[in-house]
Amino acid sequence: MKGKALLITAALGAVLLGCQQDEEPKPGEDNQASQTELDDKQALDQSDTQNENQESGQDQEGKKGDENNDSSSGKLEKPEDGEVVTVEDPESTLVLVNKQFKLPDGYEPPDLMAPDVPFYFEEDLEKRYMREEAAHALEELFSGAEEAGLDLVAASGYRSYERQEEIYQQNVDSVGQEEADKFSAKPGNSEHQTGLAMDVTSAEMAFSLEQSFKQTDEGTWLAENAHSYGFIIRYPEGKEDITGYSYEPWHIRYVGKKAAEEIYQRNTTLEEYLFSE
Repeated sequence: MKGKALLITAALGAVLLGCQQDEEPKPGEDNQASQTELDDKQALDQSDTQNENQESGQDQEGKKGDENNDSSSGKLEKPEDGEVVTVEDPESTLVLVNKQFKLPDGYEPPDLMAPDVPFYFEEDLEKRYMREEAAHALEELFSGAEEAGLDLVAASGYRSYERQEEIYQQNVDSVGQEEADKFSAKPGNSEHQTGLAMDVTSAEMAFSLEQSFKQTDEGTWLAENAHSYGFIIRYPEGKEDITGYSYEPWHIRYVGKKAAEEIYQRNTTLEEYLFSE
């Protein structure tokens, strides 16, 4: 993996010239509501932003996120319209974080580490990190893709409350709150803050986060195989009314293998998996 990271770094060349340390891959025009981190620079990706922001979290009552309790679905009660609930177990791998479920004030995930996978940047930024369990699962996923002859590249993982606050405000300033809320999470409501999410891309995409990623070999493989490693495509196409965010084929969320398999087989969302009927 480290060797591949050097090759990818060399390939960045002109693509990353002038990019700031805290920048994310640039969003594509076809994916207005799902772009990467906007940094102080002109190209602060709305895609990363969206991805980060889109991280839906959940108030996971009694769901500890490893494979032993991944299957405990139907235990969350839907909040009333307009109600925002603070999650009770933010460290669960099945924690739901979205527009109606927020993380506790000041929450920082434990055991953050940088997975040994290729990133599109070289700096030791916070977005390189994930929870330890998720990071090791990501390493296995990248190894699986490599064995299939594919070259995935990591773009953005953990995001602190403060960083999300900057990103959200930049999006609001750029496109207005109504439009920003379609792809960008408010601070405290971002799935990236859990340390369980990662945005991935490829050199073919010029390391950007766009919906056209689904048409690449890497995007197709990810959609069909992420669940085998404990990940789900968190914001699937056609489920925007449930997740609250636009389709993001690049945003994967670790939930553990058992839950990921069930969600994949049912063609459902994390919300549907966790909410009571």
